[in-house]
Amino acid sequence: MLVAAAICPCPPLLVPEVAAGAAPELDGLRAAALDAVGVLAAARPDRLVVLGPAEQAGRGPHPQGAIGSFRGFGVDLDVALGAPGTTSERRLPPSLSVGAWLLSRTDWADAPVEGLGVGEPLTRDRCLPVGREISASAPRVALLVMGDGSARRTVKAPGYFDERAEAFDAEAARALGAADTAALTALDEELAFDLQASGRACWQVLAGAAEGADLRGTLLREEAPYGVGYFVAAWS
Repeated sequence: MLVAAAICPCPPLLVPEVAAGAAPELDGLRAAALDAVGVLAAARPDRLVVLGPAEQAGRGPHPQGAIGSFRGFGVDLDVALGAPGTTSERRLPPSLSVGAWLLSRTDWADAPVEGLGVGEPLTRDRCLPVGREISASAPRVALLVMGDGSARRTVKAPGYFDERAEAFDAEAARALGAADTAALTALDEELAFDLQASGRACWQVLAGAAEGADLRGTLLREEAPYGVGYFVAAWS
C-alpha cells in the first residue's frame, strides 16, 4: 500500500555541480525537493520506488545500486540508486539520476530502493495498472516521482511559447498539491505531449498507486524559471 510520495522536478540543473554558476537560481526548488524526500523517510516504507521519464534505452526497472552519471552534462559526477546493491550494466536515465542524487543528500531509511524508467508516451490506461501493481508490492510503499510540467511557458522555453501551457501547469500543480488522483488521471495526454510535459505519465502512475490510500498532499514549491513548469509536492 502506498504510504507516502514525493513529487519533484528532474532537470539536471537541480544538481549544483551541473548548474555551476546558475546553481543559486534553483536553491529554493532544491531545498523544497530535499524536504519532500524527507517525508518519504519519515513514513518508514518497506520499499521505495523512484519513477522518472525515460527514453527507450532507460525504460523499465533499475535495481538498487544502479549507477547514473552526469558526465554527459560536462560534470565528473556519478551517483548510485540507494545503497550498494545488485550491479547493473544499464545506466540510469537522467531523471532517475537526479532522483538518486536527491536520495544521496537526505537521511534515507534502510528500505530497498528501485527505479522505474517510464516512457513519456505511456497512456493513462497503462499507467494506472502499473501504479496499482507497485502499491500492492509491499505493505508500506513510498514513491519518489520525478517529472516536469510544460516546457512551453515562454518564448525562451525549450519548446517555445504555447498559450495553453500556463493553464495546464496550474491544474497539474493544484492536483499534485491536493493529492487529487482523479484530476491527475484526467490530465490530457495529447495536450501534455504537445506541451512537452515530461511528468504526465509518472504522475498518472502515481495516481494509480494512490487509489484508496487516502493520502493528503502539500504543494511545497511551484515555479518556471526557464519556461518549464517545476513542482514539488509531498503526500502522506
